[in-house]
Amino acid sequence: MKPAGQLVLGTVLLLQAQYSFAQGPGDDEDLVVSYGDKATVSIVTGSEQSLRRAPAVATVITAEDIAAMGATDLDEVLETVPGVHVSRSANNYAPLYVVRGVQTQFTPQVLVMQNGVPITTLLIGNKGNLWGGYPVEHIARIEIIRGPGSALYGADAFSGVINIITKSAADTPGTQVGMRVGSFATENAWVQHGGKLGPMDVAAYLRIGSSEGFKERVSADAQTRFDRIFGTHASLAPGSVRTGYDAVDGNLDLAYDKWRVRAGYKLRDNIGLGAGIASALDPVGREKSERLTGDVSWTNAQFAPDWGVGFEASYLYYTQRVPVAFQLFPPGANIGGGVSANGFSGGPETWERQLRLSAFATYTGFADHGLRFGVGHDDLDLYKTAESRNFTYSPTGALVPVAGGALVDFSDSNPFMLPHRRLVDYVYAQDEWNFAKDWALTTGLRHDRYSDVGGTTNPRLALVWDAALDVTVKLMAGRAFRAPAFNEIYSITNPVALGNPNLRPEVVSTVEAALTWQARRDLQLNVSLFHYDMKDTIRLVGGTYFNTGTQYGDGGELEGVWDVNRSLRLTGNYSWQTSIDQATQTDAGYAPHHHVYTRADWRFSNEWLGSTQVNWVADRRRAAGDVRANIADYTTVDLYVSTPSKRKQWSFGLGLRNLFNADVREPSVAPGTALPDDLPMAPFSAYIQAVYRL
Repeated sequence: MKPAGQLVLGTVLLLQAQYSFAQGPGDDEDLVVSYGDKATVSIVTGSEQSLRRAPAVATVITAEDIAAMGATDLDEVLETVPGVHVSRSANNYAPLYVVRGVQTQFTPQVLVMQNGVPITTLLIGNKGNLWGGYPVEHIARIEIIRGPGSALYGADAFSGVINIITKSAADTPGTQVGMRVGSFATENAWVQHGGKLGPMDVAAYLRIGSSEGFKERVSADAQTRFDRIFGTHASLAPGSVRTGYDAVDGNLDLAYDKWRVRAGYKLRDNIGLGAGIASALDPVGREKSERLTGDVSWTNAQFAPDWGVGFEASYLYYTQRVPVAFQLFPPGANIGGGVSANGFSGGPETWERQLRLSAFATYTGFADHGLRFGVGHDDLDLYKTAESRNFTYSPTGALVPVAGGALVDFSDSNPFMLPHRRLVDYVYAQDEWNFAKDWALTTGLRHDRYSDVGGTTNPRLALVWDAALDVTVKLMAGRAFRAPAFNEIYSITNPVALGNPNLRPEVVSTVEAALTWQARRDLQLNVSLFHYDMKDTIRLVGGTYFNTGTQYGDGGELEGVWDVNRSLRLTGNYSWQTSIDQATQTDAGYAPHHHVYTRADWRFSNEWLGSTQVNWVADRRRAAGDVRANIADYTTVDLYVSTPSKRKQWSFGLGLRNLFNADVREPSVAPGTALPDDLPMAPFSAYIQAVYRL
């Protein structure tokens, strides 16, 4: 079925649900109570407050909402958020979180946090390319800011902030065991518990899973082009991408009085390389990432009259390893430096540890003011690097085979990067001023001082007006930054991607307007508009990174939630944006100009919940220098049926993804000669799951 037909069918399904099951307004047992607390948010100011009056454009997704939609991974959840699209990179098929049209090679412009602590990796500045998915069973809620957040959260809170809040003992009382099996030989099993250990609240989670991943085929890859240039026949295309992995996830949450201690573990092993590290198919290479997190916090909201205080210390250990050297180019390849009978293989590895210390104080002693002050220190240490490869680089960047073709350890003699350490000190202040009835003004300012790239100061301003009992209007402005990643500053070997120690942080200035309208008791509508200006964007020029890019964009989001009756909820959002590269005055490329998501949840027979979801991604254009036709639009339809009752020991679910097997593709980067037909995504898939509550 063509995408337009799928969209029409999905809309028909929603309308059919609306007219078949509407029974008038619900009562106190409305469907809305099944979706958790979405009325409050804490990510916007650091303290819990009304989402409607929060001084930012924010979205809250609860555990109940995740269960209702049948999502099995964080990426599926984020695709439902207005203004957010989940794209992919060629290597590892790592997810790229594209917020409001800002799409780059690794999208480090989005800050991802777990329980308020950044999980940014130092090498490329995002959550890590060896991601391998993120399970949702232990997520209590996800809070998302669309727009700048550096005035509170510092680096990388550039186009958006995503905070994943894991479940506490109160969120998961008792013990439950779950299992899920599905397409692509995907298997997951987990156990989760929440309860008491003496006076201490305890929550624990453990998941083990694996997947062979989907194996969609690409018709041509980077080696195809080199074969045409040098007359070789080495390419493995047409061939299949590799998206499999093995996974272990664990979390422990301990709380006592004003103290809280959390620890997490995330292992991804046997990670398939997607379409290849160099966009040439690789049937042998495998990667592995391991992430350990821990934090301890103490908070006293009534430390003294009018004063609240708190502090937090966190630690992150992250390593990415190459158990089987990845094959950049296959046997028989020539990349300009001669034919290699064994191909060109390598395995760069990194180890890092991050220590973050922070403290805050709140003061409410001034009439109509709420003040918040904070200080912090980050010790970010990429303390070890290693690399083995069977080639060297020519001055032009061509790969030259090592005699004999065996892997050689270049860790000491010629590594891709040496270890480096970054120290960051910061201070911030924020004031929430209710200067008149129905009016609030939030101002904030944060200064960060980096040991390697200097200092940066970022303000924000937000005016919130309760224009009527059912209407709230917001006007906001702010600036944010992204610190250069270590590979952009310190890469020393690859002549086509050399680091530049003189780089400055990227900067974005954003203005926004938003309106929330409670049109009826059972119908809420939100609309937001934005304009941003990016400067000092870091790009490769002549094989070296420079602050050379400038970009601006405009757009908006429209979203609505309608509880038709106690059994039926309709939700949907429409996002539009345009992003322009100022140097060429052409589209910045690849992000969708139009994105529609709709969903109908119908609770029937008192024990069953059915969810229909339609996702339409459209009008993705190419960047300057990429002469290919625009990326094709697509529409997917997903179905999920479950027995969600928490009163039962057993619950079951059946999920169908991409029901009509749409040809979904995410863009490969300019100029498109490496993967001319882009990145094929998963076809139709299905899964079943069962959960037993002890």
